[in-house]
Amino acid sequence: PIENEPVRPKITDAKGILQQNREFLDFFWDIAKPEQEIRLKAIENLIQYLKTSEKTDELTYTLKRLVDGLAHTREAARPGFSLALGQVMSIVHLMVHQHPISLYMSYEGVMKKLIRNAAFGNFFGVLALSQSTRLPKEPQVVLECVQLLQSLSQYREHLRDLPRKTMVDILSETSEEVFEEVLLGALQTDLSSAFSTPEQLQLLLVAMQRFPQVLKPKKLKKLLGTSTIITMDNIPKLTDVLKMAARSVKKDRLLPAVALDLLQISLREDNFELFWRETIINGMLKDQPGPTHYLSYRLLGSALPLLTLAQLKQVLNGEVMRAYGEHVVSAQVNYRKYIFAPEMETYVGDFLQGCDDPEKQLAVMVAFSLLTNQGYPVVPSFWRVVQHLQPTALQSYVDWLKDMFLNPRLDSCLDFSTRRQKENQEGGVQENCIFRLRKWIIPRLTSIAENNQVKREEALVMDVARFVFFHAFFNAKKATPDILETEATLSVPLDEKTRAIVINSFFGLLQHINHLPLLGDSPEVAARNQRHVQGVMADGSMWIFCLVRYADSLLNQPKYAQSTQPFSPEQRQAWDSMLASVGTLMKKSKKGQTPETSAFQQLFLLVGIHLFKAPEDLVDLMQDLQNCMEKAQEKKSKKKKAVTAAGEEEPHWAEVVVDILLSLLSQPSRHIRHVCRTVFSNICPHVTARALTAILDVSLPTFLTGPGLSCCMSQATKVDGSDDDELDDEAMMKLDGSIASLFLEQKKKMQAKKDEKDKLKKEKTLVRDFKIKVLDLVEVFLARQGSSPLVLGMVEPLLSVIESGMSSESDQQEQDFLRKAADIFKNQLCRAKQYCKTVGDRQGELHDLLEKLMTKTQKLSDSSVSLYFFSASLYLVKVLRGGVPGASADSKTTLSTEELSFMGNVDVERVSAIFKGALCSFMTRRKSPLSGLMFVDLFTRFPVLCVNLLVTAVEHITTGVREHQQVRLAGSTTITSKKKYLTLDQ
Repeated sequence: PIENEPVRPKITDAKGILQQNREFLDFFWDIAKPEQEIRLKAIENLIQYLKTSEKTDELTYTLKRLVDGLAHTREAARPGFSLALGQVMSIVHLMVHQHPISLYMSYEGVMKKLIRNAAFGNFFGVLALSQSTRLPKEPQVVLECVQLLQSLSQYREHLRDLPRKTMVDILSETSEEVFEEVLLGALQTDLSSAFSTPEQLQLLLVAMQRFPQVLKPKKLKKLLGTSTIITMDNIPKLTDVLKMAARSVKKDRLLPAVALDLLQISLREDNFELFWRETIINGMLKDQPGPTHYLSYRLLGSALPLLTLAQLKQVLNGEVMRAYGEHVVSAQVNYRKYIFAPEMETYVGDFLQGCDDPEKQLAVMVAFSLLTNQGYPVVPSFWRVVQHLQPTALQSYVDWLKDMFLNPRLDSCLDFSTRRQKENQEGGVQENCIFRLRKWIIPRLTSIAENNQVKREEALVMDVARFVFFHAFFNAKKATPDILETEATLSVPLDEKTRAIVINSFFGLLQHINHLPLLGDSPEVAARNQRHVQGVMADGSMWIFCLVRYADSLLNQPKYAQSTQPFSPEQRQAWDSMLASVGTLMKKSKKGQTPETSAFQQLFLLVGIHLFKAPEDLVDLMQDLQNCMEKAQEKKSKKKKAVTAAGEEEPHWAEVVVDILLSLLSQPSRHIRHVCRTVFSNICPHVTARALTAILDVSLPTFLTGPGLSCCMSQATKVDGSDDDELDDEAMMKLDGSIASLFLEQKKKMQAKKDEKDKLKKEKTLVRDFKIKVLDLVEVFLARQGSSPLVLGMVEPLLSVIESGMSSESDQQEQDFLRKAADIFKNQLCRAKQYCKTVGDRQGELHDLLEKLMTKTQKLSDSSVSLYFFSASLYLVKVLRGGVPGASADSKTTLSTEELSFMGNVDVERVSAIFKGALCSFMTRRKSPLSGLMFVDLFTRFPVLCVNLLVTAVEHITTGVREHQQVRLAGSTTITSKKKYLTLDQ
């Protein structure tokens, strides 16, 4: 389009400048370009050029050319010319007879033709003067600029409020003397009409802030009729102006400057309460939700750093906060509505970050926590602004949260209900509000302990953990200083739903602190964290062990703390034996920590703390763990396995640990899942084949099917063997009763079938979830023991999972399981840098497996499944080859001919025959599951096999069934034939 092309302004060239210097003229072309970097570079080069030039005609031409550019037809070019003109006037003395301001005034004659362009030209001319820093030195120029901006205000449809804003900017750079002697008279009309528009009001407010000695109360009385701005008579006018300002920034979503200036002037005049009550609450909030409400919220956020503690509490407990809460709740339901919550979070975060007063910080946090919808706070339980609290404010806030949990004071909340909630409101409102408040408080407490961005100490984290644990499993009976949690009792007892939330929150917190880095800012802590020390406190004790000791102290003082689910004698014995075992392990670990010791410590503590949640399920598991530890701790001299009276070998201790881990993984806990991964990682070197088999057995596909279903309606009922036509009334009544009974029975059976189906579906979901967790152990073993021969036993089970998963329809959970299994097989097994390189006497077995896999690869119908089987076959060839002598993945990228020719334990003739059959199948079958890329991979990784298959490949290049097969195979053989070790004879 023409409007996007540079337009060369009409320039009079009286002295032939256009013919003299092309480089000089290019500056102006670049200034008009839309790219900012090019414009800035051109302005910089122009300034440098003029500094070294001594030609006055070039300076005159520059000024005229830049002035003409201010009214350029392309909007993107005007700011560039304005900036350039300002820079030129700031560094050179004008050598022209005409004052620059008159250059802009000359546009008046063109206004009728190009009103819009001329208006922008005049505006950017003033802007250039403002940027040149010359205005403070020339009062007359300041006056002319202000007068020009006043005349430009009539072109609001083009310039909007830019002239008024520029006047405000000019005032902020003007001295008091110039304002009083030069500008005050020119601005008399604007200042007197301050209550007409937001721009005029802001002009007055800026002048009052900038020149308080000039605009004294007497002067204001003369201008406005009142000596102050915030008065009851002015409130309606101020409200109207603020509403106009709110609607003017509706799309920009920002706070108009006039609103903040008005807030500041109300504070200086000591009329803030009047302004907030009458203008904001009784004025702005009376409108329907929209721009005026958003301005009120933004003004609330901006006011936080400006208010005293008393004013903060007053504002944050008022109608603006309530309206904001109602907006947050309604915006969560109405997705089309603008959500203001992120903006408010920014305001609060900025305030907390810049505030040094802990009391003010606490007041703001408490106020937002008390803004509730039927007891539930509108701010999220995980709120990032908490990270800006100072330590004293953070501790006070945690104490306040704990106190509100114990004694919910609903009357202190700024609570509201939506219209729908009021319509559906029933009995038990207070109990429901208490439940909702406590439901929010516990996650807020745990989020503070878990958030690594929060400046918290160990004492605070432990305080939160103890508090949550205590109220999850205990009740306070009598106060004692030994147990701080007993010194305050619940004003309203916990119901079962609340306690379930507390229990889940505790175990979520336990998962986090189990891998929590050391807390603190000291160099020693930083050095220890570099070694990835996790789950321990500064003194070296584990977080979970400290909580176990705390739990034991509660169990030992039933006079003060009563368990909500007391242990049976058998469960208490399991608990005590756990503590004794942990103590024994800790004594041994002082002499030297071993993976086994660490694993058993974590397992004992994990099972022990979970006894409070599921004691019946874990008592037997604790006994198994105890027996397992005893076997693992046997003296090394007893290397032979013990034999039972029946002559059967007892299981290795690692096998028992694996069984325990599998039992634990059936528990729905992220913390248990994490600990099981860590424990299994520690015992990986000791895992036996039977232990690994136990893991793989639960990963094999299992399909749960319900019992056969039969239709009850197929049954027939006969009465006396007679036809319907011959039945009398009595017989008909008997028949109706029989039919009714039949349908009732049918209904019961259908409901039973539905219940059975739902039960089977839940069981299937639990089984699949359990198998996903077990895959964690497979992944860990491959990562830690990828070079172990035991890994070879994983090939077929993983392929079985992939094949069965891809060949059947599955829900999202089964797809996740399949995706995880396929990723482990591909990345952790087949492509792993560490792999088994010593096969011992299993060469024949592996060759048989290779042949079995390749045979099945050719029979599969799904090419994607075939790819996994082919990758497994290449993995087996790599294992049979073993490590290449002299080759190192870290130091060498290109192998020599001898290294490429090395095939280790591979029976090259047999393996070549296997792949030759696959190659022939690929080239002769029209619907082969194999692909050319598979053979490219084979030839690239094992060039020796490529040489043996070269003749077969060449034969099929011209006789293949499909053209793309021929091309692919020809490409693969060409690539491989370029290997350096291939001789001319080959």
